[in-house]
Amino acid sequence: MHLPKVNIPKKYLKIGAWVLGVFILLCIVMGSIAYAKREALLKKMMAKAIDKADKSYGLDVKIGEAGFSGLSTVHMKNISVVPKDRDTLTTISDMIVGVKLFPLIFGDVKLAQLILNDGKINVVFRDSLSNLDFILKRKKKDNQEKKDKVDLADLAHNLLNQVLYKIPDDMEVKNLMLAVNDNDTAHLSFLTTTATIDGGDLQSTIKVNDTEATWHVNGTVKPGKKQLDVVLFADNKKVELDYLNNKLHAKFSFDTVRTEMKNADYSGDDFKIEGSWSVKNLLINHPKIASNDIIVSDAKIEANMLIGPNYVALDSSSTVFLKNAKIHPYLKYTLSPNKIYEVKLLAPEQDAQEVLNSFPQGLFESLEGLKVSGKVRYDLAFYLDSSQPDSVKFTSGLTPTNFKILKWGKTNLQKINKEFVYTPYEKGKPVRNIVIGPSNPNYTPLSEVSSNFKNAILTSEDPSFFSHKGFVQESIRKSFAVNFKEKRFVRGGSTISMQLVKNVFLSRQKTLARKAEEILIVWLIENNHLISKNRMLEVYFNIIEMGQNVYGIGEATRYYFGKNPYELNIGEGIFLANIVPRPKIALYKFRGDGGLKDYLYPYFKYIGNIMAKRGLTGPDTSGYGFYNVHLREGLRQYLLPDSTSIDTNAFDSEDPMPVIETQDQSKTLFDRLFGGGSKKDTLSKSPVKVDTVKKTRKELREEKREQRRKEKEQEKLQEAQKKESAQP
Repeated sequence: MHLPKVNIPKKYLKIGAWVLGVFILLCIVMGSIAYAKREALLKKMMAKAIDKADKSYGLDVKIGEAGFSGLSTVHMKNISVVPKDRDTLTTISDMIVGVKLFPLIFGDVKLAQLILNDGKINVVFRDSLSNLDFILKRKKKDNQEKKDKVDLADLAHNLLNQVLYKIPDDMEVKNLMLAVNDNDTAHLSFLTTTATIDGGDLQSTIKVNDTEATWHVNGTVKPGKKQLDVVLFADNKKVELDYLNNKLHAKFSFDTVRTEMKNADYSGDDFKIEGSWSVKNLLINHPKIASNDIIVSDAKIEANMLIGPNYVALDSSSTVFLKNAKIHPYLKYTLSPNKIYEVKLLAPEQDAQEVLNSFPQGLFESLEGLKVSGKVRYDLAFYLDSSQPDSVKFTSGLTPTNFKILKWGKTNLQKINKEFVYTPYEKGKPVRNIVIGPSNPNYTPLSEVSSNFKNAILTSEDPSFFSHKGFVQESIRKSFAVNFKEKRFVRGGSTISMQLVKNVFLSRQKTLARKAEEILIVWLIENNHLISKNRMLEVYFNIIEMGQNVYGIGEATRYYFGKNPYELNIGEGIFLANIVPRPKIALYKFRGDGGLKDYLYPYFKYIGNIMAKRGLTGPDTSGYGFYNVHLREGLRQYLLPDSTSIDTNAFDSEDPMPVIETQDQSKTLFDRLFGGGSKKDTLSKSPVKVDTVKKTRKELREEKREQRRKEKEQEKLQEAQKKESAQP
């Protein structure tokens, strides 16, 4: 292919040559003038920068000496930065900074060279103040700027550029100290003895707290290409910091952490960052996560982050690797016009044993050693628009293919099919051992439990128990909506299956690990039909806490009403179902004469009407047995006067009522409840103290009003919880 010949008149060529020549000459002249004046320009620019630091951030910046040591290289000595009314932040003895000339023409300051000798960064915290407070100080903006919306994509692009521009092509740092003083109670020091960048190759040595440890940050950095690959590790030990562990009240350490950024650029209107993050032998121990060490031996995420004009997202093309298992996450947070939260997880079908082996060591204690075969696939989707929380969407499913359990781990999940010993715990300590089987006189087979109680508790706790497979997604979905609107955790989505597993197989510690293990065990039991629904319900009825040291329907019916479980009327059944969420305050729901307090009447009507609509009991306009519930006379002496105001929130972990013994068959029921007889009760009994000081009528009226107010609040809370958990 031949390009057509273009004939340009000679006079135009001459004009162009003259223009180009004049432009080059002007550049040379201006460059010469600038070069001659550069020392004066440098001083002017430094004075301007120092003045700006003072006015905008309250920083007193001093530079002892400064001058050019090359065409674009500045040599400075004796630098100090002191925030106003704060401790000195930075001192540097000697520093050489070189910038790239071409980007400088467009207003971008990119470092070409950095040489630093003997510097110190001193961070001091004193109570709620620190010498870093100036970072939070913002410049004043006019009203129009405040109204302008921030484009997150542009913001991310500019911030990343600012960071990368400060990474020099060549660097040599010696003896740079970072010291941290936390209120004179903790001191940290990180001495960078050497740190170099040579042709993109990064090498560093960092002494932590003098001789405590030696860290290294090594790898490659190519800021011009927006690429980096760095690894943090320690010599002959894990990377850990006692100061951080004390602050978090936890243990946290790892062998290596590697961070890689492969590319960062615009993709349409979105700013896209491609990279990865990996960790080896990460150890975490925190009381909210687990009661023991959790070890993640090998984890990695290949991440593709998208930052749009009004959202931040982790794209579904990202992959999380845990050993040989993998999952594709999708996370998106939209800021405007409404805040929207989106989560999707997809674990493609893969070997079930590989998935089980990929879980962190120490996460599932009772399942350790479990052997399985087959494959599994997991899908989760969550969508919440903050402007419409009730329309939250949630689905979750673990799908098995030819899945089989080959060998039990530490715990046989079928142990409750036979007689076994159940041990309830209080504050992490065992209360007593309870035999769940015929050898226990209080054990009640399902066939001997009154249908009034059975139907009431299924209606209030888990209406679809006999049809679901351990989880009710609609209940979980509603829980998300309620908790989001309340801005706190007020409702869970636990089924009877989950409550049973939590109590029988797991500790009562509220940790993330225990919750995850609970979900997995429920799935294993329900999807593999390890325990029949009837047996699960029977065990649940016999272990459920129903008062202070009262466990199971057998103990509860005798304790409150002096009856057998099969004798319960509709009112007694609804009452016992009502106390399950907060069993320790059960006795405070009774009046001094043994009848129920009036605030419970709407609850009886609500649950009773639902049961009647389902054909579980006959219609009743008188409150479904509300007026037929009477506390056994032997317990009424422990009730407080009706005029006394009670904060029921204080009794979940208290022991205000007499404890009972249930396994000693030699005693009568009265003896087991209150002691006495030939055997001495070694458990202390602390009767509730009543204030006998005479009060004025005004004080009594105020107490009654306060009591009614709290009872109404309790009533509203109970109604809200039950309405949400019951399905019409």
